[in-house]
Amino acid sequence: MTIRRIPAGLLAPAGVTAALALLPVGYLLVRAGEGGAGGVAATLLRARTAELALRSLGLAAAVTVLCTAIGISLAWLVVRSDLPGRRVFGVLAALPLAVPSYVAAYTWVAATDIEGFAGSVLVLTLCSYPYVYLPVAAALSRMDPAAEEVALSLGRSRFGVVLRQLRPSAAAGALLVAMYVLAEFGAVAIMRFDVFTTQIYTSYRAGFNRTPAAVLGLLLVLVTLVVVAAESRTRGRAAYAMRGAPARRPPAVRLGGAARAAATAWCAALAGLAVGFPLASICYWLADGSSAGVDAAALAEAVAATLGVAAAGALLTTALAVPVGVVAARYRGRTAAFLEQSTYVGHSLPGIVMALSLVFFAVRYVPAVYQRWPLLVVAYAVLFMPAAVGAVRASVLQSPPVLEEVARSLGRTPLRALREVTLPLALPGVLAGAALVFLTAMKELPATLLLRPTGMDTLATELWTETGSGAYGAAAPYAALLMLLAAVPGFVLGRRSLEEAS
Repeated sequence: MTIRRIPAGLLAPAGVTAALALLPVGYLLVRAGEGGAGGVAATLLRARTAELALRSLGLAAAVTVLCTAIGISLAWLVVRSDLPGRRVFGVLAALPLAVPSYVAAYTWVAATDIEGFAGSVLVLTLCSYPYVYLPVAAALSRMDPAAEEVALSLGRSRFGVVLRQLRPSAAAGALLVAMYVLAEFGAVAIMRFDVFTTQIYTSYRAGFNRTPAAVLGLLLVLVTLVVVAAESRTRGRAAYAMRGAPARRPPAVRLGGAARAAATAWCAALAGLAVGFPLASICYWLADGSSAGVDAAALAEAVAATLGVAAAGALLTTALAVPVGVVAARYRGRTAAFLEQSTYVGHSLPGIVMALSLVFFAVRYVPAVYQRWPLLVVAYAVLFMPAAVGAVRASVLQSPPVLEEVARSLGRTPLRALREVTLPLALPGVLAGAALVFLTAMKELPATLLLRPTGMDTLATELWTETGSGAYGAAAPYAALLMLLAAVPGFVLGRRSLEEAS
């Protein structure tokens, strides 16, 4: 990473992305200001507010630590060891992304007595660890093993050297997990664990005074900024680029008998809990509700709507994330830090707050898009921007800056060098980020419930409607199709994490 002035052609689109991501904060400031200083102080000084902050931070910390440990261990076993069936386990490790957290929560609540903090940690960890596994596995696949061999020859630990190089990818994944947990609503509501998001939702539904909810939303933004700043310090200025393609070598770690059995059991247990258990529950629901019949037309319409808005959301999010990700990877300074960190603000907010802010903006300034699908696509872009930005940044960091300098020495402008050299090299990681956004958008619930056009239902909204009334059998077809559709990009992401390691 070098210190240079950000080109105007890159700064302008990155600024547009940051402004869009910060739009909900403007809505919260307006709403909070309506209550005056007294109303803001009354909300902040309540003992309940401090309790919610501790609950939200505690949940985010527990899930992030567990996801980081699980993601790194799985990536290491799948990419760097001779684990039996490592290709299968590599694909299974990405499939939890296909399981909506609220669906996973329902399956556990219906089958066990677990709830509260422990239940929330269990469900969110099983649904979120792929956010760490995927970038770490990709980084391990592209990492030059020569550095490890040199470290071994000097008496150093192989794992220590690898961990140091994995720090940017692991930190990006851990940050994404923390943001996901802080903004989670469905799973914690089902688990009856009250945090910021559930309290904000309750406050919005309780009456016309939305000042307390807006104040809590701003406090959640502040917590997010603190977490993002902490991740930035953890990541530091680490950037590990590699010249040329990675060396094609067999797995570096040979597992002994006991280690092989323990590693296989670990991977199988995770796959069973994260994928097998929800799948078995869905199959039970399907069998239990088969006599009720299936509305094929409604299913087809829900599938078409889900795929359409999710694909549009992934395209828009990726287009907006590319300039920010490049700035974060190639430039230093307050401007670059602000542009990157601003994209995480919207992701920290509950979907209902995001939806209401966009409704507020559309009604006042752009009435033509109110209750139209473009507004929902914009909501997806703001909510899931960190996934795309993190993927772009990590991919650009692994592209050697010297290649851009060579292109510039041959007369290319900075933007042309970026377009012709850096982005083609980073394209696999960018596409992986787009697939991750597509996956997440298909499962999004609160913003979709509020912003979808009249008469349009997605698989997620139909599933929520049926399960909300306890009709698990009627909800089963929607849950099964949602998991099936989400499993396709999840399978692709899992396969991609192994391609370069083979």
